[in-house]
Amino acid sequence: MTIYYSLTFLLLAAEMGTFCVLVAPLPYAVRKRVFTFLSESTIVAKIAYALKISFIFVAILFADALQRMFRVTAESESAKTNAAGGVHDVRTETNLAARKFYSQRNVYLTGFCLFLSLVLTRTFYIILDLIHTQEQYAKLKKQSESSSKANGSVEDVATLKKQIAALEAKDRDFGKLPIIRLFGDIAN
Repeated sequence: MTIYYSLTFLLLAAEMGTFCVLVAPLPYAVRKRVFTFLSESTIVAKIAYALKISFIFVAILFADALQRMFRVTAESESAKTNAAGGVHDVRTETNLAARKFYSQRNVYLTGFCLFLSLVLTRTFYIILDLIHTQEQYAKLKKQSESSSKANGSVEDVATLKKQIAALEAKDRDFGKLPIIRLFGDIAN
């Protein structure tokens, strides 16, 4: 494998490791610190910029590998049709099969690398949104607890109990209706 495909493979392996770390079940405090560091650090921003540039090169490699795979597949098909009436050479067939395998491997390698970069980016921002939503939820919960204590929740509980008792009494009254009259009201 050439050096640029080896580097693409290392990038793919690093992406897989990063994805496993991102979706690992970490405690909230640890996850918040890690994602805050990743989203606010200038060093991480520079690394992300370099990775974006490298993904441009991987996209170019993907286009080249795809073109090469189509060319090798066409050569293989033409060799099969030409060799149908003639002599079969095992070395030529093996060479074509190896070239087809390598071109397909390169397409899959670069394609998966590009796809996983999109998945990683989206997963990162989804988890970051989740952390911000959890922070807002905690603030609202704390705010509602403090406001309910300040408003005198004992009076609210008493009025709610009276309303529940009234609704239960109304429910009992509906239960005492004769069945025939109930069905008659529904039919009308």
